Amino acid sequence: MPAKPITGSTVRADFNDPIAVVHYARAAHFLGLWQSERLLIERFFPDHSVALLEAGCGAGRVTLGLWDMGFRRITAFDFAEELLEQARQLARERGVEKDIAFHQADATQLSQCHVIRDMLPGMKPAGFGGALFMFNGLMQIPGRENRRAALRQLHDVCAPGAPLLFTTHDRNHSPMERAMWRLEAVRWERGEQDARLVEFGDRYFEDENGRTFMHLPDREEILADLAATGWTHEYDALRREITRESQAVQNFSDECRFWAARRDADSSVRDPGRKPR
Repeated sequence: MPAKPITGSTVRADFNDPIAVVHYARAAHFLGLWQSERLLIERFFPDHSVALLEAGCGAGRVTLGLWDMGFRRITAFDFAEELLEQARQLARERGVEKDIAFHQADATQLSQCHVIRDMLPGMKPAGFGGALFMFNGLMQIPGRENRRAALRQLHDVCAPGAPLLFTTHDRNHSPMERAMWRLEAVRWERGEQDARLVEFGDRYFEDENGRTFMHLPDREEILADLAATGWTHEYDALRREITRESQAVQNFSDECRFWAARRDADSSVRDPGRKPR
């Protein structure tokens, strides 16, 4: 049988796999926030009283880190049920479950999460004061248009001027990566790429921590996606340019690029390809 392209359902099943659940739950319990994450959260979210929305919260590693930093108006969501239950359990163990609202939702279809939507009218100004999509969560959505849909959905629930902090890999971050992707480009030109992949830049691999889909963009791709979905780019840097992380963090995660953007004051999204509602 020919290989089927990876879909959101594939990614959800991989995250719900017990091996992956244990991997991310362990990080939530014992690793916590990276130093680079902490530094940029302090920089772009200086007001700890704002309502924050964390997309792709997984087992709660960043969620509980935000609470430890003093944020008390946290709403977090993920589409993987098993990971979400780990996050809820961690919050219960630490006695903070009343301070964090966890919901199951898909970032590409956030408008269908009525619980989150129902919160918006009571917010002043209307919308969350900031959003986060950490540990490359955005890049684990197959298909560029789907990733843009997630960015639009986050734009729609955030207040004007709200910051967005997220991470991606960067396929140009080292000579070895650039050489590898030159070879991959030849495979795509010949039609010899992994038939499960959706577009150039995708990877799908399996290791002792489970199966992982990841899209590795270049910098120009992300800048274009932000501009097309109503976000103004403010900052980006490789993690190594921000701080030197502990060996535990380096073992947990490869090099990544941090991005900070701000929701445009104009509520319209500058994307000519977007169909009107």
